[in-house]
Amino acid sequence: MAEPQPHSAPHFQRALNLFDATMLVTGSMIGSGIFIVSADIARQVGSTGWLLVVWLLTGFITMAAAVSYGELAAMFPKVGGQYVYLREAFGRLTAFLYGWTLFLVIQTGVIAAVAVAFAKFTGVLVPWFSVKHELFRIGSLPFSSVQLLAIILIVGITALNAQGVRTGKIIQNVLSSTKLVALALLIILGVAFGLNQEAIQLNFHDLWTAMRHGPTGAAVPISGTTLVIAIGMAMTGSLFSSDSWNNIGFAGEEIQNPERTLVRSLAIGTAIVTALYLLINVVYLLTLPLVGSPEATTVAGRGIMYAQDDRVATAVAESVLGPAGAYVLAVLIMLSTFGANNGIILSGARAYFAMAKDGLFFPGLARLNRNGVPGRALWAQCLWACLLCLSGSYGELLNYVMFSVILFYAVTIVGIFVLRRTRPDAHRPYRAWGYPVIPGLYVLLATAFCIILLIAPDTAEFSRRGLGLVALGLPVYFLFGRKFQRE
Repeated sequence: MAEPQPHSAPHFQRALNLFDATMLVTGSMIGSGIFIVSADIARQVGSTGWLLVVWLLTGFITMAAAVSYGELAAMFPKVGGQYVYLREAFGRLTAFLYGWTLFLVIQTGVIAAVAVAFAKFTGVLVPWFSVKHELFRIGSLPFSSVQLLAIILIVGITALNAQGVRTGKIIQNVLSSTKLVALALLIILGVAFGLNQEAIQLNFHDLWTAMRHGPTGAAVPISGTTLVIAIGMAMTGSLFSSDSWNNIGFAGEEIQNPERTLVRSLAIGTAIVTALYLLINVVYLLTLPLVGSPEATTVAGRGIMYAQDDRVATAVAESVLGPAGAYVLAVLIMLSTFGANNGIILSGARAYFAMAKDGLFFPGLARLNRNGVPGRALWAQCLWACLLCLSGSYGELLNYVMFSVILFYAVTIVGIFVLRRTRPDAHRPYRAWGYPVIPGLYVLLATAFCIILLIAPDTAEFSRRGLGLVALGLPVYFLFGRKFQRE
């Protein structure tokens, strides 16, 4: 990697081509979720048809957002991505609230959740890494070997990305390509060797009888409004698994021919991941019964909804490859989560850099290191993500994150309508596909999802806290905004 000359001022390097950008999209999206969350979705909706509806809805929402978002990405191919789009459409306050929430919980929360998932799956290979292996306590909070490894992972990836965008993109390309091939092989092997006629009969003879299953296996029929709420709650996991597609926008000034590359990488990357996710869930259903018992001692007996520790993909791999399948999947998920966090860590720091350049965040974060990357922003992100590893479970982090993520996606897509009205003559290299229907439909679905999270018993508390974190940004903006600009 060529180092910048000592006498030249550090600057962003346009090092990402279409392949790099697409690998950043797919690699950031595919973390641990697809291997885990189908178990909870199965418990929420209780039928094959509704499980597939959840994933189809998720795929549609993700694709609708990406093809709409591309208009803003092409208009403003600047470092900072979504923060910049919100600033241009709604002004500094809205942009700050997004950046504030991005730093507090969205980006750093995802980094923490994915790092914890990496550490948990490492425990399959090295049992010393376990949430039950408590090393010490920080006040009332236990600190386990899993949290230790998660923090080491975050620090290590941050250090690698501080070496320059070319280092980050090499890691991303290798890991993203590897896991795409591995996921394709998992689908092929599952269809070729894992077909279970008993499971197929059980899963497909009655597609639409929705039942909510509790942790003990008790089932309650659901329909009407209750079913709609259950689908919304189930989509928390599937949307989390499909998130982070927007991260490529944060690196706008490091992309070659950004007006075209951003749009193409968003469309190609989200389409690839959406197709893979649907196919993987079909493989799950062809291999294991959807309904099982938490008391069962066999993989088939526990089924998809009660797979050990929700590791559905591991259960499928075991049924196809035998006991070695658990180790094969553990390695795949470790590679997948490492690659996802590399892309998310690489991208997120650019948003804090853009905020600081606007005088809306600590000014020290608006500096590039000698390798042409926002080193201080990377390490600030690292510190906060490590602190988040100390509190909450994977599920709690997920609930905090997804409400805020979808809320700001909806606001951002509304920005397309605002800018069409306020800047009708602005240069638009790409116009949102299906405008105004597709962007409008996305806003409606995203709003409905947020409302469900606010009223559903299992998610209301965390979603309201997430909304509170957004609102907390208001006094911070008015109390400290000028201070940031003076420093």
